[in-house]
Amino acid sequence: LTSHQLQERVLNETLDKFKPPENCVNLNVPMVNAQIWGNLSNTARAQDARLQKVLKLLSTGITAYARTLDGENVASEQQDALALLCNAQCEINCLRKSSIRPTLNPKFARLCRPST
Repeated sequence: LTSHQLQERVLNETLDKFKPPENCVNLNVPMVNAQIWGNLSNTARAQDARLQKVLKLLSTGITAYARTLDGENVASEQQDALALLCNAQCEINCLRKSSIRPTLNPKFARLCRPST
């Protein structure tokens, strides 16, 4: 599976099947502020769109995996796997911010700090 992409139909069906729960807002792909998005170069927007796609796949995978867990009997390996997946999502979000920051007008750069 890691050497081939899913067919678009299969991918879309799977994405539709595992939407993140409403109470897990951190599993949704964060959107870039509209004013900032409008001021990004085409290259920066294209790069961010690719990272958004990866984040959507990752958050859907996290959601699907979490649904397989029994809340009372979660093995340490399962906890570790979930923690690593969630950490990867956090790292990609930070990567998005750090890749956008250099393309911004300096007065907006503070909006892309890791803490925001």
